[in-house]
Amino acid sequence: MVKEFEDEVMRAMDKVFEDEMKKVSDTLEQDLLISLIGEVNAGKSTTVNKIIGEDIASTNPMPGETVSVDPYNIRGLENIKFMDTPGLNDPNDENPKKTLEFVQQSDVVLFFLNAAGTVFSDSEKQKFAEIEKHNKDILIVLNKIDAAEDIPSIIRFIKGHTNNKYKVIPVSSKTGENLDLLKKEILLLLEKKGKDLLFAKSMKEKSSAATRWIVGAGVSAGIIGASPIPGSDVLPLTTLQVGLIVKLSNLYDKPLTKKAAKDMIVITATQTIGHTLYRQALKFIPGAGSVIGGTVASSMTLALGYGVKYAYENNIAIDYEMIGSLYDKLKKREKNA
Repeated sequence: MVKEFEDEVMRAMDKVFEDEMKKVSDTLEQDLLISLIGEVNAGKSTTVNKIIGEDIASTNPMPGETVSVDPYNIRGLENIKFMDTPGLNDPNDENPKKTLEFVQQSDVVLFFLNAAGTVFSDSEKQKFAEIEKHNKDILIVLNKIDAAEDIPSIIRFIKGHTNNKYKVIPVSSKTGENLDLLKKEILLLLEKKGKDLLFAKSMKEKSSAATRWIVGAGVSAGIIGASPIPGSDVLPLTTLQVGLIVKLSNLYDKPLTKKAAKDMIVITATQTIGHTLYRQALKFIPGAGSVIGGTVASSMTLALGYGVKYAYENNIAIDYEMIGSLYDKLKKREKNA
């Protein structure tokens, strides 16, 4: 029975592993462009340095220090560019024209406002309306909230003048407040374009991106496991789990072979819930059993993802006993939910 189960997983792996590896490889070869737009001294360069976790953008407290539209690259990831701009109120008329060219090509536009200044001035409204014509993948970054009061009122004011179309993320590049929220919103936008892995690789702190993928995979696995259709489980569930493992291995720069991926899935299944229960819960029990299948598939996928993430982050071998213990906790939590 164990051999039969392993063979079935391996057949599924033969169909999906190379495809998932190619999908990720193609993703990493794409260009990613993020534009940083805003008036001088809005904290654009400081914020992007904090997001990435290293000083890729030059910063200077003198007004108008950025004098040209410059790309900032992350070491080893030349296809990821952050375009800093000299400020929408820059006296050099050529710079705003270049800014709009980059806006058109951008995957995400970060429009910076200074919470400690005149928020959404007439010139900012005018420039925002101009940018909106060229690109609607905009996140409004309300920076310097550490130096301002009544932030909720400021956010309502901004949303009211942008027809509630865009998310406003209040942050402080000085204290780091809400920078994780900003990263999450950028990842959400890029996820729709299949470029979230690119952005996640650019950050030194990768845990939040990995957790998002693991939770998403757990939800999808629950839907697959709950399917009452006989024979509908192994291939889609294996595809999902392989896709998750491949993304995590690329995020943390860990090599992955087909055999290693197969072993992760098989060992997790057999040592956490047992291959017999796995097959019964996911394939052979219709009706009420499909609920069991959903819980099993979701909990196992979550445990696998978190176990692999922990091993990669700590540069250790995967601990399947820990995964089994985590699976039990997750299954109990889902039952009580």
